[in-house]
Formats: sequence, structure tokens, C-alpha cells
Amino acid sequence: MINKDTLDKILSRVEKPARYIGNEINSYSKDTKDVKVRFAFAFPDIYEVGMSHLGLHILYSLLNEREDVFCERVFAPWVDMEYELRKHNIPLYALESKEPINKFDFVGFTLQYEMSYTNVLNMLDLAHIPLLSKDRKEEDPFIVAGGPCVYNPEPLADIIDFFVIGESEELILEIIEVYKKWKESNRTREEFLEEISQIQGVYVPKFYEVIYNQDGTIKEFKPKSEKYPSVIKKRIIKNLDEAHFPDRVIVPYIETVHDRVMLEIFRGCTRGCRFCQAGMIYRPVRERSVDKLLDYAQKLVETTGHEEISLSSLSTSDYSRLEELVKSLINKFKDKRIGLSLPSLRLDSFSLDIIQEIQKVRKTGLTFAPEAGSQRLRDIINKGINEEDLINSVRDAFYLGWSTVKLYFMIGLPYENYDDILGIKDLAYKVKDIYFGLPKDKRKGNLKVTVSTSCFVPKPFTPFQWFGQNTVETFKEKQRFLANNIRDKKITYNFHDSELSFLEAVFARGDRRLSKALIRAWQKGCKFDGWADHFNYEKWMETFRETGIDPSFYANRHREYNEILPWDFIDVGVSKKYLINENEKAKKGILTRDCRKGCTGCGINISFTGGVC
Repeated sequence: MINKDTLDKILSRVEKPARYIGNEINSYSKDTKDVKVRFAFAFPDIYEVGMSHLGLHILYSLLNEREDVFCERVFAPWVDMEYELRKHNIPLYALESKEPINKFDFVGFTLQYEMSYTNVLNMLDLAHIPLLSKDRKEEDPFIVAGGPCVYNPEPLADIIDFFVIGESEELILEIIEVYKKWKESNRTREEFLEEISQIQGVYVPKFYEVIYNQDGTIKEFKPKSEKYPSVIKKRIIKNLDEAHFPDRVIVPYIETVHDRVMLEIFRGCTRGCRFCQAGMIYRPVRERSVDKLLDYAQKLVETTGHEEISLSSLSTSDYSRLEELVKSLINKFKDKRIGLSLPSLRLDSFSLDIIQEIQKVRKTGLTFAPEAGSQRLRDIINKGINEEDLINSVRDAFYLGWSTVKLYFMIGLPYENYDDILGIKDLAYKVKDIYFGLPKDKRKGNLKVTVSTSCFVPKPFTPFQWFGQNTVETFKEKQRFLANNIRDKKITYNFHDSELSFLEAVFARGDRRLSKALIRAWQKGCKFDGWADHFNYEKWMETFRETGIDPSFYANRHREYNEILPWDFIDVGVSKKYLINENEKAKKGILTRDCRKGCTGCGINISFTGGVC
């Protein structure tokens, strides 16, 4: 355990000591002598971000309900705390026991965002754990990673011991059972990895080799032995009502990104937006029942004291019993003044009745994501909404007293032109005109319209995975064009850093040759790359030059359908044939219907069952 007096002195010198002390309400405390497996859930960002991640709370609760497992938390320390840890040679420790995580059995990273990869390295180094898998000794913990980014695990292939592909609630318990037997048998690390490589959803990079063509593309990806699976099939939870969900979650001492009860109402999405990775990899759709959700809500409000409930999913308004759920929650908690928020509302299923119900308790801002400024481009990306949906939804909201609206768009989408970009401005102006078109007595508050544009990043397992990203210069030119055309004090325009998005695309579509660049960039001081004040684009460009890697090869290059992609060995259930067909339909602006209205042949129901399928 870390010396308490030393730790107290350090914490008195850092910005937010509550990030590093643990002992929060509903956190677990166990005698480490009584457990057989110690698991460090590692979130490669600061405490406030990590504690807002629902997946952390699910796995933390799941593992700690077992008497033989102790799951603890560790987050990326902010730069002031890192300085103190290095100065006093204190290894990175877990919050619950204050013991170094290099003494644990597993350190499990959740990879939510490619720009957290340097933080993974920094945390391993702070923990005195070798960065490369091949350098770890028998006494070192196994480094495991899961989350959406591991659907292309290759950029971290030299660093992570094994990946869990898909939903891990059942998978992680199977791994732990194998580990307990292995630990008692005195066998080698290699033998443990060989055994778990046979479990569906587990990928061990060291058991595979990649051969490249002269042009740098992949010639062959294959297992080093026939005993390793050639295809890694993702894991899913078939029945969400039977899946684990916490009835109490940790309540932080400090404000986090999401200080509220999070209710996961369903997984997956049937809409088929062609840019959206989550909509493809999380299929099929599986819903939780209203009764289960009401029960969880009751317990979570009682055990946390939170004053807001957020309904969590990829597209909340697509929940089949949403109106019933919302009315039930509001009736249940109206006397306690518990607010309800619905993120991820779709314009075409925006229910005035539901919004009126929510307004009875507490009014929150409204956010819509048209994604594209023109109907032509919305059809290309298969967004499935039209301008009339936006106009009607905004008008209804203004009539009900809202005056703050956020609109999210992407620039750099496939087959985009400058008329599409100008359409973003036109939509924002129409929203403003709707507000001022209302009778004065109907206008509540001061109008504020915020337009935000992110830069399109092509992601694996989407119909646009073959599309080359716009260059940084092109993105900047488009951002300037839009900024120069939005000239209204009621409309604020924000845009995303194009250089950061470029790097995100490099790692989203990269292969295992990027591991050396990742380590070199970290050695140069790169970390917290997702934070604007820490991201250093020049250091990254220096890194690529020094390692002989052309980043545009990964980010900006269009790929052919017959090219072997770094993630082709993973089976997410959606067939490549379907993705190709969707990309071809995009070129012609042909829509694909919501698959709740009839199967669209994505392939998920061939190898995966559950939910809608």
C-alpha cells in the first residue's frame, strides 16, 4: 500500500485531490487476502470523464458481486498528480486499496476513443509495467482492452496482451474462471493466453502474423497455428433483462461529466446511418422491459441521491415503449422533483407528448443532430430525416417554452459539396426565423442557437470505411467557409479540431505498424491528446517522420473493396457484402429503411440472435 503520510502530502498539492482518494458512497472495500483475482478497471482519461462511463459501473458492480474477485478503479492522473507520482517514485495505484496496479492479476482498459491511446501507455509506465506485451514477465499483470475502439485492435497489437471483442459481461467471467485454474496450476503466461484464445470474443495479437505488399497494404493476415481461430466473433448479451445491471453506483465527491442516474434502455440501432460505427457493431437491437427499468430507477435514486435520470441508448426515441416509460418515471418521481433527460433524440420520432411530460419536472436544453445541411447529403448518409422533421420539432419546442437549441452536423462526409455545407447555415437561420415568427407572448427566454460541426472520420465496419478522409487543409477551408457565412449574433458556430480528427482517422483505420509510432509519440511527451490544451500536432508529425510512417496512407487514402483491411478478421455479424452495397447506394442517394420495418439483409440474424432479429 502507498504510504498514507506521503500520499496526504501529495494530495494537498494537486488541483482536485478527490480524484485520487476513493472511499466514495457505494464503492467496494474488500480484504485482498480473501480474494483470488484482482482486477483493475483502467479508464485512460481523468476521473470526471471515467466516472461518467456507464460501462465502468456495470463491470465494477458485476465483478465485485463475486466474493472471489476484487475490481478496483484507476484513472489517468492529471499532469499535476503525475508529476508528484514520478517525483516520489510512487507507482500508479488503484483507488480502493491504494495498492500499485502492477501487483494485480489484470489491468483492463476500456478504449472509448482513439485519442486516449497515449494515456494507456502513460498509465502503464506510471504503474511500472512494461509497455510491450513481449517484455512482460510472469509476475506482471495481464493487460486487456475492450470497448468500441477494439473493433480495430491492431494499432495496439504490440501493447495489449489480449482484447475482448463485443459485450463483456459474460466473457469477462469466463476468462476469470480460466485464470483461477491457471493460477493454481503454475503454468506460463503463454499457456493462459493460449487457453483463453479459444473463448469466443478473445483476440490475442501475438498468435497472429501480418504479411504486407510492397505498396504497404496487407497481403495476408493469418494465425501462426491452426489451433488459433482465423476469425474472431464478437460477443453479445442476448437478453438484456437477464443481463447484470447495477442497482447502486458510486457517487463521486466532485462534479463529473454526468452527475445523474443512467438507465440503459436498449442496445443496438436499426437505423443504419452509413457513417455510424456504433449502429453497425452493436447490432442486433435488444431492449430492457419497462418493469425492469422502473425497478432499477427506484433503486438507483434511493442509493445515489441523484436528482436526474438519463435514458441511455444510441437512439433513445426509438425505444418501443418510450412514452409508457417516460410517463411512468415522471409519475413515480414527480414528488421528489427528479428530472428526466433524453439524449439522442431523433427528429423524425420527436414526440411532443413526451417533451411535455418531461417539462412538467425540469426543462433541459434540446439537442438535435441533422448531421448534414442538405437533403441530398442526408439521403447519402441514410439519416432518414428531412427538413420538415427539424422545422416541426423546433417549432413545437419553441411553443413549449424552449429557447436554447443545439444542432450537430458533420463536415467532410463522403460525396459532400459546398452547397451541402451552406445548407448548415440555411438550417440554422430557419430555426432562428421560426422562433421570431412566433407571437411575442409565446417566446420564452432569449434565443440561442448553437451550430457545431465535427470532422467526419471513416470508421471500421461502416459503409464508409473505404472512404478517404478529407485532408486537414480541406477541413479548415470548409470550416472557414461556413464561419464566414454565419453572421448572426443569435447563432454560435463551433467546430472540431481538424488535426485531431486526422489523427483519430489514422488510428481508427490503422494497422499494427502504428504501435511503434504510438510509443515514440508518448516518449516525446504526447498524452491527453483529446484535450485541446495538451494535443501537440507537430510532435505527432515529427513522430511519423522519425518512424517512417505516412499517416495519410491510413487517413486520407481511398481503399478498394478487394483490399484486406486490418480489422477484416473480426466478425461483427454485419457482412462486408452488405456494407459494400450500402456504400454503392450512398453514391446514388438511395435510402435503406429502418430494419424494424423489415429486414434489410445485413447478416446479423445469420450468426447472432436476440432482440429485433
